[in-house]
Formats: sequence, C-alpha cells, structure tokens
Amino acid sequence: MKEQDIINKITAGLADKALDITQPAPRRIFFRVERMHLRDAVQFLRDQLGCQYLATISGVDLGEQFEVVYHFANAHACINLRTRIPRSEPRLPSICAIIPGAVLYERELQDMFGMIVDGIPDPRPLVLPDDWPAGNFPLRKDWKFERPPEKIPGGS
Repeated sequence: MKEQDIINKITAGLADKALDITQPAPRRIFFRVERMHLRDAVQFLRDQLGCQYLATISGVDLGEQFEVVYHFANAHACINLRTRIPRSEPRLPSICAIIPGAVLYERELQDMFGMIVDGIPDPRPLVLPDDWPAGNFPLRKDWKFERPPEKIPGGS
C-alpha cells in the first residue's frame, strides 16, 4: 500500500474528523483530530490500516494548549495522529481499551504534563518519585526547577 492510498483511506474512513493531513517525508503521514474523535481515529487506524504498533505518545507544550502525538506504524508507513487540548482543561480519553500498551505512555503524560487521562486502567505515577510535589510537571514550559536541600549522609 502506498502512502497516498493510506491518506485516501484516512480521508474516506474518518471523513471530516481527519484534519490537516500531510506527508512531510516518505513513509510519514501526519493528521489531526479533535479530542472527541481520538478514540474513533485510533480504532480506525488499528482496524482498517493495521496500525497495531504504538511506538510512543509524545506531549508538546504549546503555551495555551498541549499537543499530544500518537506515533503508530504499520508495514507501509509511520502514522502520527495528533490532537490538541486546552491547558485550562488538559483532559483526553484513554486509548487503552483499543491499544492496551498505551497505558505506560498515558501515565507518563499525567506525570510529566499534568494531563488527565480519563479511563486509564492504572493511573499511578510512573516516572516521578513517590514524594514528588503535587502540581509540579517537569515538561511544562512554565515549570521551574528548584534544587532540593542537600542532604549529607550522617550529617545533621
């Protein structure tokens, strides 16, 4: 299947849900959906295009919004599904019911960006220590690093 065939299938299968479809390089396809259509788009990619491999999920802080990029692959191309969510309401639906392996990436979005992933089967923190201060999200542009007080073993 050629890249143009994949683009045509996305356009036909998702109709007006698929926005901004581009092919920036060979074997690379990008498109965007509104967050309310995210699960439909993931289901379509899995069932109609054979995208059962989710390489990762990336978060990007754009200032007033976050962009979330789902990096899928099939035998013919890497397909990047993007959605944007407002910083004031950083919620998106979990895709774990469709792609179970997404749970680790969704937990990372919660830890590092403070996004709320509705329906995630295991919402526990993944990469941050248990004593990490609430409300501190290290991949947000407005996060300020504060060096913790130094502890000297055996010192007072």
